[in-house]
Amino acid sequence: MKWEGREGSTNIEDRRGIGGRGIAVGGGVGGLLLVLLMSALTGRNPTDFISTSAPEETGARSVPENDPQYKFVSVVLKDTEDVWGQLFAKSNQRYEAPALVLFDGATESACGLGQSAMGPFYCPEDRKVYLDLSFFRELDERFGAPGDFARAYVVAHEVGHHIQTLTGLSARLQSAREQAGRRGANALSVRQELQADCYAGVFGHYEGTRGVLDPGDAEEGLMAAAAIGDDRLQRQSQGRVVPESFTHGSSAERVAWLKRGLESGRVEACNTFEDSGSR
Repeated sequence: MKWEGREGSTNIEDRRGIGGRGIAVGGGVGGLLLVLLMSALTGRNPTDFISTSAPEETGARSVPENDPQYKFVSVVLKDTEDVWGQLFAKSNQRYEAPALVLFDGATESACGLGQSAMGPFYCPEDRKVYLDLSFFRELDERFGAPGDFARAYVVAHEVGHHIQTLTGLSARLQSAREQAGRRGANALSVRQELQADCYAGVFGHYEGTRGVLDPGDAEEGLMAAAAIGDDRLQRQSQGRVVPESFTHGSSAERVAWLKRGLESGRVEACNTFEDSGSR
């Protein structure tokens, strides 16, 4: 993925290096597996290893001149702003870009305390994407999904949730979840996550048309989607798969919807709530 030397977004809030209490667990779903492993070895409650208090935030630090991860994320975020800005403009709408918060270990959000062990997440209450960059290392080393576009897919997926907020879908789903039982709420969550995967694919499609992607980049994204499917993660963490507990979709589903977005470049192709062909 061609990102070096390109313009980045300034819509980033850097909270790295700001103190918080408790263990700074490794990022994303990999961090969650680490928490479970530590719990099994010690017999302690998993929550004992995760900070339960908000970090003391005194303001974002200045960004070092040589900070490639920051620069990479800023370029990807800028690309999402450009792509979605153009797509919204086609419908005579104005795209309101989300802020991206970088943090270490734990940080406060309008949706509650965010932890590295939760993985990257989007908060619709403050319309911000939250990312501990250690998740990229987990994606590479623990889950075997390296590459620039694998990382860009992670950011684009969370921005996909922002698109759902802007279109009003997130609010409607929240109301629907309150009326559904646990299994029904999980099913709605899966459809929402798969749509975010498809939106990430739409973003990737336009990155390709803009000449940003290198050969093999799309495959990196698909590998990342497969690596973080619910079935694969459950098999790794507990040795068995419980489909009714899925909240993000299986590896095959995540790959299928990301691929659909990549190939079509059409937002309309991402209606996971009516089209069950890839589920």
